[in-house]
Amino acid sequence: MKKKMASFAALSVLALSVFTGCSSAPTEAKEKKEEQPIIIQGPMPIEAEKFAGKLEHVKEETSGSFVFYKGTLDGYPVIVTKTGKGMENTAAATAVAIERYNPIAIINQGTSGGHDPELNVFDIVLGERTVNLGSLKTGNLADEEGIEPTAWKPMDLMASEGSAGEDPNAEKIRYFDGDEELLAAAKAVKDMYKKGKVVEGTIGSADVWNNEVDRIQWFHEKYGTSVEEMEGASAAQIAGAYEVPFLGIRVLSNNKTNGGAYNPDTAAANQEYVFEVVKEYISEMK
Repeated sequence: MKKKMASFAALSVLALSVFTGCSSAPTEAKEKKEEQPIIIQGPMPIEAEKFAGKLEHVKEETSGSFVFYKGTLDGYPVIVTKTGKGMENTAAATAVAIERYNPIAIINQGTSGGHDPELNVFDIVLGERTVNLGSLKTGNLADEEGIEPTAWKPMDLMASEGSAGEDPNAEKIRYFDGDEELLAAAKAVKDMYKKGKVVEGTIGSADVWNNEVDRIQWFHEKYGTSVEEMEGASAAQIAGAYEVPFLGIRVLSNNKTNGGAYNPDTAAANQEYVFEVVKEYISEMK
């Protein structure tokens, strides 16, 4: 009888351990999901390293020319990526980060030039939308007929499997919407920013540095742009391809439409604000 009781007890322990193992699987999966890092992107050292210096337990990793500062914020994993300047660098850095780290969200942040005369240096634009300003189709003009940039049409490279230049359905503006939860976190802490105002708007991106005020005004009127920079739309496009929540946050470092002179201190100010956004986003997840 004692042997039977011992065998029964052993079987009970085994069964309990099996059921315990089964019940812990969803918990382990949930914990793994919660550990997906938040990626913070900055093109240049002044747009990335200030934020990286605020993280705890930072380890530096590289892939190609891209630098990843892995750390934690309030106990949650955060990775600051120094992408390098330009659309190609940022697209590649975004794809590498997603494949390598499986992030739960991406914030692309840094400086920008103003397109809206109502915005001043140190004001911050939350990217309700991001748009590629460099994807354009020119008119058909023969030799010595000149150049007419204001007649150029937008070209949506994602609208056609064939030649976008020959598809009339591709002659439209492609906007990438900012993630609603990231936007909500950014708006929740906007009153903490004291160096300017925080507004929602449209961030334009291209491998072009526009200094012609008439050209800037053309983009502002045609595309509804608030600011321009050289990275965000490419990151938004790649994040969208992987279905990773994305938000652009850009501070005005200058604004030629109203004479706002360049100020490099805006980069650090923006990172201070983004730091509060990330803290808010983490607290909401928890």
